[in-house]
Amino acid sequence: MAKLAAPHHERHRSEHIGWLRASVLGANDGLISTSALLVGVASADATPQVILLTGVAALTAGALSMAAGEYVSVSSQADTEAADTAKERLELESAPEAELAELTHIYVQRGLDKALAQQVARQLTAHDALGAHLRDELGISQAFAARPVQAALASAAAFATGALPPLLLAWQWRGGGLSAAITVVTLLLLAVLGALAGWLGGASMVKGALRVLFWGAVALGVTAGIGHLFGVTAA
Repeated sequence: MAKLAAPHHERHRSEHIGWLRASVLGANDGLISTSALLVGVASADATPQVILLTGVAALTAGALSMAAGEYVSVSSQADTEAADTAKERLELESAPEAELAELTHIYVQRGLDKALAQQVARQLTAHDALGAHLRDELGISQAFAARPVQAALASAAAFATGALPPLLLAWQWRGGGLSAAITVVTLLLLAVLGALAGWLGGASMVKGALRVLFWGAVALGVTAGIGHLFGVTAA
């Protein structure tokens, strides 16, 4: 008696590209935007209280903005998926043979000969017709289904995580040189984030670090310049 094939457990980096992209984007955004704001305000000779309030406001507003934006975006995706699912379910009920022929054509286009494509289409239809059409016709799968609340919470958490280091530094810092300290810490953390993203994605860690370092340095430099240009001396 032939043994059944062992379950497929091989994992690929592309399985995590969605959450990786969102996490890195959120953390980078939180780190760069909060640090840039703090550097700009500190360069304008603001008081420590104003600097700290700016950081808290930046973290709160940024995290909520990321959550709201991600929720709206993913909700739109979920609505589209739900509409496509309802449409596909109706088509399967009203024209099953046409849908079977459509599924067969998809497998032929992917390289199967027609006889094998028909056999595969019939077996998958018998097993889960709706799932087969959603996956192979529309590219919708349960593993990558839109989850608005989860996406919103993850984005807010990622932003807050990135925003915390410069905020904590501003809270604990005493004396001058806050702008320089935030800049150094931010660039170091950006390099780590960029290298980590490159490593997790199977890309070059150096290239990943250099990309975020460049844009982070630009943001910090511009806001520092604005702070010096419009700086005020605290009373």
